[in-house]
Amino acid sequence: MTEPTNADGDTTGPLTPAAGPVRPRRRAPAAVLGDLRAVDGALYAAVAATPTPTLDRALRRLSHAADHSKIWLGIAAALALGGARPRRAAAVGVGAVAVASACANLLGKRLVRRSRPDREAARVTVDRHVPMPTSASFPSGHTASAVAFATAVGVVLPAAAVPLGVLAGAVGYSRVHTGVHYPGDVAAGAVVGIAGAAVALTAAAAAASPEFRTAYSTAPSLPS
Repeated sequence: MTEPTNADGDTTGPLTPAAGPVRPRRRAPAAVLGDLRAVDGALYAAVAATPTPTLDRALRRLSHAADHSKIWLGIAAALALGGARPRRAAAVGVGAVAVASACANLLGKRLVRRSRPDREAARVTVDRHVPMPTSASFPSGHTASAVAFATAVGVVLPAAAVPLGVLAGAVGYSRVHTGVHYPGDVAAGAVVGIAGAAVALTAAAAAASPEFRTAYSTAPSLPS
């Protein structure tokens, strides 16, 4: 069977697949991802190149204090000494950290396997240095745990939402400031943290007493 032709004998027509647009469409996601990586790298370089001698030591210490969720476990221990509501907040916060940490370290890092930033090439000052982790860079596990704890505790104990949120944000930024994460890693960690808090809060509300369910339902909603 011959291909359909037009009046000029050309075989192109409505039955002929248009191959032209397919390649650009396939390239589009890779091109967008490349642009995002370029922006991410530029932000990292800008932070590295900005002299902040007053902040360097404080942020280095904060980043180190957040290793293995020490800050959040310490705050949870302090809350556990309070009344029933602070104890519930501490329990949900620790649960949120566990969920977020598992998602970030056991799933996210193994799936993406992004290399850590080249801190020496970016000339991050030695005064900022913390040990460079050997795990993958994406997402930031420190940020995931920080945001998970702050979000979960803030829902159960609204008075703690702002100070814990500020502290979580500082921990996330400290990971970029010390040169061990790109800003995109931190943003992804924050998303994982919010998801971890949502899981922990939902599980706690389903398993807890009617009083906790009432308190949870009237608490401020999670950020969207």
